[in-house]
Amino acid sequence: MLFNPSRDEARHFLIESWRKHGSHGKVPMTDLEKMTAAVLMRHPEYHQFLTPDYLDQDWPVEYGETNPFLHVSMHLAIEEQISIDQPFGIRALFGELCKVAGNEHDAQHLMMEGLGEMLWQAQRYGLPPDPAIYLDILRNKLPKQGG
Repeated sequence: MLFNPSRDEARHFLIESWRKHGSHGKVPMTDLEKMTAAVLMRHPEYHQFLTPDYLDQDWPVEYGETNPFLHVSMHLAIEEQISIDQPFGIRALFGELCKVAGNEHDAQHLMMEGLGEMLWQAQRYGLPPDPAIYLDILRNKLPKQGG
C-alpha cells in the first residue's frame, strides 16, 4: 500500500472499504478502496471479519490460522508491486506464475508465499527485506526450463 499504516489503521481501512462497497455507490470510494473491495470480493470467507468487532482479534499462525486482514493487505501489496513493476521484473514473473497457477488470484497466492518467506528471512537475520531473495523464491516456483 502507498502508506505505512499501523495495524489498527490498516484494519479500519479494510473495514471501511468494505462498508463503502456495500453502499452500492451511495458512498464515494477512492481507487485504492475499489481495489481493496475487489480483493475482498475474491475472499468471501473473510467477509464476516470486516466489522469493528474483529479489530483486536489475533489469528495465531502456530494454530494454522490465517489472519484475514494480513492476507488482504498482502494481496494489495502484490497488486501494487505488479502495477509499478517493483521490484523490477515482478510483473513478468507474475505473468509466468499465472500460467503455472492457472489464474491471477492463485498466482498472487504463490507470490504471497514468496513475499512471506522473504519477510521471515529478513526478520530471522535482522536484515532489511531483500527483493533479490523474493524474486529468486518466485523464480523457483516456475517449471525448470530445458536441461
